[in-house]
Amino acid sequence: MSPQMRTGRDGTSRPRRYRAVQPGVVIWLSLVWLALWGDITPLLVVSAPLVAVAICLVFPLPPLGMAGRLRPLGLLRLLGHFALDVVRASWQVAWVTLRQAPRHPRTPLRNALVRVDLVSESDLVLTGVTIMLSLVPGSVLVEARRSTHTLYLHVIDVRDDAQVERFRANALAQEQRILAAFTPRGPAAAEKEVAA
Repeated sequence: MSPQMRTGRDGTSRPRRYRAVQPGVVIWLSLVWLALWGDITPLLVVSAPLVAVAICLVFPLPPLGMAGRLRPLGLLRLLGHFALDVVRASWQVAWVTLRQAPRHPRTPLRNALVRVDLVSESDLVLTGVTIMLSLVPGSVLVEARRSTHTLYLHVIDVRDDAQVERFRANALAQEQRILAAFTPRGPAAAEKEVAA
């Protein structure tokens, strides 16, 4: 992601300085600070925001747009499908492992590198899909390209092109469930709401 540019009065362009201290980040870092110490004392409570502000000043981050709306039914559907995917994939990986055991006749294990082009251009959706697909046994993220919102995943026990397409369809369905659970606000979301 290229930095946002700001044009000065003299006509020169330079990267825009992000607002270093963000309240949400300070609160989050303060809670992490307290959790790391594992104790709550007056000194730790006072020092937590000071340490958080110091971290924000030393390591400034661009503002993260998290504006959106949580849809409880969509979230339940997302978590339910994710739990089923984990259970189903665990059984499949266990079966592949047993099938490769020395007592049984060896069948060649075929793996595939699957490319998934995501529909959404949101970095948060890209991150969510990546995490959820990587947590399901049998698939591991190899590369995520932010510029094109493309994921490359290594998938075990893929015998033919139909299984590759099935995995790709499952990954895109996971993206749609994330979008249904967390409706982002922005130009794309506004266009979808107007079209609906």
